[in-house]
Amino acid sequence: MHRHTVLVTAQHLVPEAQQILHDAGASLEFMAEPIVETTLAARLEKGDVQAVILRGSKPFTAGVISAARGLKIIAKNGAGVDSVDLAEAARCGVTVAVAPGANADAVAEHAVALMLALVRNLHGLDRKLRLGGWEGTSWLGRDFRGSVVGILGYGSIGRSTARLASALGATVVVLSATRRDADGFDVETDLDSFLQRIDILSLHCPLTEKTRGLIGQQQLARMKPGAFVINTARGGIIDQAALVEALRSGHLGGAGLDTFDVEPIDAGNPLLGLENVILTPHVAGVTRNAALRVATMTAQNVVRGLAGQVLPPGHVVAGPNPGAA
Repeated sequence: MHRHTVLVTAQHLVPEAQQILHDAGASLEFMAEPIVETTLAARLEKGDVQAVILRGSKPFTAGVISAARGLKIIAKNGAGVDSVDLAEAARCGVTVAVAPGANADAVAEHAVALMLALVRNLHGLDRKLRLGGWEGTSWLGRDFRGSVVGILGYGSIGRSTARLASALGATVVVLSATRRDADGFDVETDLDSFLQRIDILSLHCPLTEKTRGLIGQQQLARMKPGAFVINTARGGIIDQAALVEALRSGHLGGAGLDTFDVEPIDAGNPLLGLENVILTPHVAGVTRNAALRVATMTAQNVVRGLAGQVLPPGHVVAGPNPGAA
């Protein structure tokens, strides 16, 4: 007999995670699009959903959370919770949990893959070749080895990215306002000085009120001519209009973007028309192994939360930690 109803804001979840939930007596309900504030609020106000597995950036606004009757835990299938009103969740006694570090290696691999593709202009070479061009001996590429890679956001993903970039011969610089240890990598405490030093900026910080628009026109202007920007974090960290202008003018050599202000990306987004940009649909952390780790950790968070057990350190970002004193 099912004791709990768990709502999944998607149409699928890996079988192993489903089994964990079923074994704990949970019944899963998969939600169909469109998943917007009105549909979420209408479903949750019925009062029969005790837990939500949040896939993607669905809008758990104050209105949605306050309308939810009987909701105990929102478990993000990942780590980014910028679409959740954390203050309202805490006020309503709803635990918000994440799966920290579970997809860090996958995102780091994607970030470094974007770096390598941009530096070697793989997208441009591929495009020219398909149109009948052949660069041959006239081609002169850039080197990744020896490049200065700047890591903004030194959590589990930033750390993994730094290690991979360093292993491939890059010099790594980490931005840290507190000058905390960064595993032996060079540290800059000032954003302007940091940006002026680096050839590649890789973003790995969460989207908060402090980081929204952190990289704007002035910051991009301070970067070296021909530098690259990699964003596998959240689209809102960069001022998109400023980024587009820097790419069009040639000040930036290119950008590799996996996240955007509005997702899915709008058909009229000017980034789609730029040839010095590589775009991917927010899939950096979605690999077979990473998806399994994230989903099973998320399912375990739900099971523990509903059972009143203490969640592991770092898993609760808002609201009560069930079972904690």
